[in-house]
Amino acid sequence: MPPPSALDVEAATDTQAATFIDRLSLNGVPARRSKSPAVSTGLATYASSDMFKSPGHGKPKAKRWDHILTQESNSRELSSLKAASQLLKTPGLISLGAGLPSSTFFPFEHLQVKVPKPPQFSEPETKDFGLLVQAGKHDAAEGKSLYDIHIAFNYGQATGSAQLLRFVTEHTEIVHHPPYQDWQCTLNVGSIAAFEMALRTFCTRGDYIMTEEYSFCTALETASPLGLKCLGIKMDEEGLLPFHMDDLLTNWSVSERGAQKPFLLYTVPTGQNPTGATQSAQRRRELYAVAQKHDLYILEDEPYYFLQMQPYTGPDAPDIPPPSSHDAFLDALVPSLLSMDIDGRVMRMDSFSKVIAPGMRTGWITASAQIVERIVRHAEVSTQMPSGVSQLVLFKLLDETWGHPGYLDWLIWMRLEYTRKRDNIAIACERFLPREVASWVAPEAGMFHWIKVDWRKHPLIRRGEAVQLLELEEKIWRAGIESGVLTAKGSWFRAEGGAGEEMFFRATFAAAGEKDVTQAVERFGKGLRVEFGLLDRNGEVNGQANGHQ
Repeated sequence: MPPPSALDVEAATDTQAATFIDRLSLNGVPARRSKSPAVSTGLATYASSDMFKSPGHGKPKAKRWDHILTQESNSRELSSLKAASQLLKTPGLISLGAGLPSSTFFPFEHLQVKVPKPPQFSEPETKDFGLLVQAGKHDAAEGKSLYDIHIAFNYGQATGSAQLLRFVTEHTEIVHHPPYQDWQCTLNVGSIAAFEMALRTFCTRGDYIMTEEYSFCTALETASPLGLKCLGIKMDEEGLLPFHMDDLLTNWSVSERGAQKPFLLYTVPTGQNPTGATQSAQRRRELYAVAQKHDLYILEDEPYYFLQMQPYTGPDAPDIPPPSSHDAFLDALVPSLLSMDIDGRVMRMDSFSKVIAPGMRTGWITASAQIVERIVRHAEVSTQMPSGVSQLVLFKLLDETWGHPGYLDWLIWMRLEYTRKRDNIAIACERFLPREVASWVAPEAGMFHWIKVDWRKHPLIRRGEAVQLLELEEKIWRAGIESGVLTAKGSWFRAEGGAGEEMFFRATFAAAGEKDVTQAVERFGKGLRVEFGLLDRNGEVNGQANGHQ
């Protein structure tokens, strides 16, 4: 198997992001909106990203993906009721056809939330100086807003409301500017729901899907009941190794594997869950080249994309200055696979869960019009639409209060806050974890710190006793619990199940306070020392200890 630097794969087309005359910028949003169709304030009105994005002059069209659509997906027809509801915008039409309840019976007159006023984003600043934002029942009819309780709390389209769809479409173009014409967005109830829909759109029971060797356990648990088998691709500190994926696909044997060659890749390129790894721009280009070579379709799951941090410089090094402008912030982000996708072979899943609140249960996908249309047909008869309450709150916050510049200000603030949290756990690891048996790489993005434990140095192994790796992992995990800290076992996230060749534990540093994280790492370090014989039961350091307590 060749080393990564010798990857012998050539992309069909250069995947460097192209520059187009009509690229949307922050300053260009008002002008774009003035030329776009007005957002309808009717009930359950049809909307599409095509109404809000650039026309895509000079860009190619996406490939067709008919050859990987399942029979289930191909059999989905337009919902009769959703199709009929598009006629509600007809002037003078009296509707007796749609099953919409009257907002007269909605027991809500107005909804009020207090939100940060940029750039005062902290909890104390929001409490003292935040803005009270209110949505009334009939704001649209009264000319106060484009979106209100009367609209949001009723049934809507599976694509989500036009009001919020416009914002996420503009945001996607500003950040990623997909380099093909016929891309679209559609809102959903979160990325796992989108992932499950995608699996049923593309995969048939018995198929393999590819993912990182260690992957998001809920995604694995979503695939399993559908009869899908997960194939783990080896990783390094930058995440998935394209050359290993290429090698597996090039040498695929249907007779040995009992299934056709995989054509679907699920990957979390940024702040990967559970490892915290972030694929570099070059790594993503290599991955995309392998996808072109083997005609793969990519599910790009990016809940942590905007939790990219400042570089880790260590406990005593000076801080690196934060991005000085919106453009500098966007330039500092690792380019997405979507931004390299000239074929329309990427379905990107975005979410508000990690940057606003998971209870919103609102996210969106970006893909070619063909794939979005199939996903929308699925949503029409399952989730139907994201929560109207959530959409209204997000619209009032993101569109009416912050706008695109304010949202980027918030994401820049989040970048610095997560940098501080990451630095805190990395410094704690340097202080308290025994380097004789523990190693780690400070993450560049996300919420997770991935700690490797050298199980070969465990006393049971050194004495030659027969012990299963999963049993040893359980033993070490329990030692941490006995010391007062809960981590997640690495085996929970292994794509192919069971024990791998190495042992890992995941620590999440997002929710706990910095003092609690430091104390938890100290406790985990104590548990490791006890379990590996580096510390006796009275807490005294044995001769093998490295001096850190």
